[in-house]
Amino acid sequence: MTDLLEFERMTVREYSIRMLAFRLKNLDKQEMIHQQAWANWQVQSTRTRGKKEEPVYKSFDKFFNKQELENEVLGINTPEFKAKTDKKLMQLLKDANT
Repeated sequence: MTDLLEFERMTVREYSIRMLAFRLKNLDKQEMIHQQAWANWQVQSTRTRGKKEEPVYKSFDKFFNKQELENEVLGINTPEFKAKTDKKLMQLLKDANT
């Protein structure tokens, strides 16, 4: 908030709600920082093969496959999506053969 007049017109309830939202937003930022620290630790992890250590993740895509996660969010390439697609395809084939 930058307008003092708007702040003065605010009710106590609205102020409490805004403060709660502010605290929750800060908590989300803290979580992001901790997730970043965890990811940094994970990406630096190695495993021993004989006398040699090699990285667990050899490429960024093995560490974070954005396309796969995006498809999951969009409902693509999931068993449910494939089942719906297969049903549509079967119906189209049935219609074409009759």
